[in-house]
Amino acid sequence: MSSSEAPRPTVCAYNEWDPLEEVIVGVVDHATVPDYDVALRATLPDNMYEFFRKNAGRPFPPARIEAAKKDLEELVHLLEAEGVTVRRPDVMDFSQPIATPDFRASNGLYAAMPRDVLLVIGEEIIEAPMAWRSRYFEPMAYRSLIKEYFKKGARWTAAPKPRMADALYDRDFVDPKPGEPMRYAITEFEPTFDAADFVRCGRDIFGQKSNVTNDFGIEWLRRHLGSEYRLHIFEFADTHPMHIDATLMPLAPGKLLINPERVPEVPAIFKGWDVLHAPKPIFPEEPPLYMTSKWINMNILMLDEQRVVVEKSDEPMIAAFKRWGFKPLLCNFRNFNSFGGSFHCATADVRRRGTLQSYF
Repeated sequence: MSSSEAPRPTVCAYNEWDPLEEVIVGVVDHATVPDYDVALRATLPDNMYEFFRKNAGRPFPPARIEAAKKDLEELVHLLEAEGVTVRRPDVMDFSQPIATPDFRASNGLYAAMPRDVLLVIGEEIIEAPMAWRSRYFEPMAYRSLIKEYFKKGARWTAAPKPRMADALYDRDFVDPKPGEPMRYAITEFEPTFDAADFVRCGRDIFGQKSNVTNDFGIEWLRRHLGSEYRLHIFEFADTHPMHIDATLMPLAPGKLLINPERVPEVPAIFKGWDVLHAPKPIFPEEPPLYMTSKWINMNILMLDEQRVVVEKSDEPMIAAFKRWGFKPLLCNFRNFNSFGGSFHCATADVRRRGTLQSYF
């Protein structure tokens, strides 16, 4: 660095594709099956209801956890080989019960998905007010890192911690049928959102209302970010909405990846962009997908405008990215997919080399 060059911020990310310099990769140690309740059921694959009913409070199968840990280590090695600094959250015991004046839960969940917990916008890192009771203390796994970033100059905000009282949940919730008005498992009792319900595109941030993100939470984020950013909220053809990054993902300036089943009409703001339709996912019967649909194949991680991390066995997606002019970097991640996410979910950008721009 020359004497005239300003030092880079410790935390800084404005979009999903500027060159990635530092990232947090989650850990799956002590992953525990959460209590079966309406907020969880609203997002589960239909074939997993019985598993969660029977196993609430127990650890996920140890062999599955170990296999997922190996996938995470492979991802860490890949990222480091590509010149990215990798940080990890603290390992916590999520088997411990949770109790507050408003609720009790048998246990926590995990610290596997930093993208759900932490929203980095510019030089600020925001702790999301997540709606699942099992995730009440999950942000604590990242506190050591966040304190370090704060001491080095980052802005640190924790959104209002939800009480998660019964009033937050619609106990009469049922999945909406095709043609019916959309329903959600959470109410507007207090602001909640998962960070993974938003993707960054410079001054424009795209999000969705979901079974973990309500209008109250969206409005809190809009006011908090202020006039420097424009927050756009979409509704998709998804009866189990939770996290936008398996539905719509801006990959680079002018290139948008969409889920062809959930996005029948591309939002007008993307007029003139190349719209890339994700290929139909292919998944083996094993390992099981406990908490996600097979469209988790869209949950990729951009290292810059060309390099993209893709599941090693996802041949249709690999071929599609090559056709589109990207450079796929292959990593085994099927075992981690079991726990509800892929490369985008398992990571949280800390620093990308770029500046705030408008792409529209």
